[in-house]
Amino acid sequence: MQRFALLAFAALMMVCLTSSPALCELSLNEIMGDPNVDWDGDGLYDFRDDEWVEVFNAGPGGIDLSEYLLGDGAGLLCYGLTGVLEEGEALVVFGSESQAWQSANGVSSLGFNLSNSGDTMLLLQVDGPDTLIVDSRTFLDHEAEDDRTSGRNPDGTGAWEIFDEMNPYNGANPPFGNGLAPTPGSPNMAGPVATESSTWGRIKAIYGEP
Repeated sequence: MQRFALLAFAALMMVCLTSSPALCELSLNEIMGDPNVDWDGDGLYDFRDDEWVEVFNAGPGGIDLSEYLLGDGAGLLCYGLTGVLEEGEALVVFGSESQAWQSANGVSSLGFNLSNSGDTMLLLQVDGPDTLIVDSRTFLDHEAEDDRTSGRNPDGTGAWEIFDEMNPYNGANPPFGNGLAPTPGSPNMAGPVATESSTWGRIKAIYGEP
């Protein structure tokens, strides 16, 4: 990401936050705000490294990600996306990757720095001199308890629900739990509610995570 885009971001945020999101099939899809296990698979648990954010391409066609960034509602740039995301595919970015990108681009290396009491994530697109908000998600306190994610069900187009198999939510405030496991990089499965607990090792085995 070119340095001028990083320097201009804070100033552009005031404009972006008052504008309508751009029409785009790329969207935020699932957010892990309070990890309690080693989600990034590096063998060590770290509350910041193991946060993650997933984006999804609902199509039609592939999307060149080079113009897209992840940021937060406070004006922090978190990650510059790269590559091509094909229709129907999801891309997950871990907090450890966010910190490495920030360090390489002269941004405060805080990772996603998601608050467990609720926070906002932004999907941004740099379009010439403009930075547009493509999608945003503000999640609440009860969505960010240990190893719960806030995610769309089904992917890309569905309503936001809590994927709470690992830490069931039985409260009265929406969004509600669906009993499904968090699925970084894998489909948010709109299947039956799980009836038994699971470990992260078992979940990785089911979905083929390394």
